[in-house]
Amino acid sequence: MFSIAGRPSSSREFCDGVSRRDFLRIGTLAAMGTGGGWGLPEILKAESLSGKKSPKSVIMIYLVGGPPHQDMFDLKPDAPKEVAGPWRPIATNVPGFEICEAFPQLAKQADKLTVIRSLVGNQADHDAIQVFNGHDPKKPKPQGGWPQFGSMVSKVLGPALPESPPYVSLCYTCTHGPYNEPGPGFLGMSHSPFKPLGETRKDMVLNGVTLDRLSDRKSLLKGFDLLRREIDQSSMMNGLDTFTEQAMGLLTSSRLAEA
Repeated sequence: MFSIAGRPSSSREFCDGVSRRDFLRIGTLAAMGTGGGWGLPEILKAESLSGKKSPKSVIMIYLVGGPPHQDMFDLKPDAPKEVAGPWRPIATNVPGFEICEAFPQLAKQADKLTVIRSLVGNQADHDAIQVFNGHDPKKPKPQGGWPQFGSMVSKVLGPALPESPPYVSLCYTCTHGPYNEPGPGFLGMSHSPFKPLGETRKDMVLNGVTLDRLSDRKSLLKGFDLLRREIDQSSMMNGLDTFTEQAMGLLTSSRLAEA
């Protein structure tokens, strides 16, 4: 028998009075299918019965020096003019929730979005690093730098489909360096974003090359890789290998090109 309330006056208890032993005891009962809890077998069975879930996609819109919050989702019409701004609030389909009058279509589907008002930057600067990875660019960083969010997804989750890259970026290069993407950081080149910009888009479709001929070229490329590995022992080669596999997937499948 165990007690959720725990035993008072013990140096091994948590702040709420529950000891580590009580937690272990609760976990043991759950694993045995007793105590009214779910053990690992029950959890795995429920997961298998739930079926394969469709992957989720996240679209991040990065605004370099974008409009302030009081001009979009946190309007202050009663504030002084220099704070309130030129825009007025309008009602949405969520009672009590108002947004900027410049977003009439968004106001009709406000029940499908969530505004996080507690999210703030760690410094008053338009630096892309804190936007893409949440770290302060002025503080110490590991060798290679911190990876951006898309690179983390690439590392942890990988591609949803073999022929599609896990991370796609449409960010163009800004002349002001701090506004640009920080890159994959210490995760390496293999987790850099795929950028279908400019001439890159033309390379996503096979022009007069059959799949058999492409396979021959891939075999030849592997032969060159063996030679290059003897010359280049850096991690950059591993990153290029990953890009090669992604490129082959793009060329042999029309799904991404059609998208």
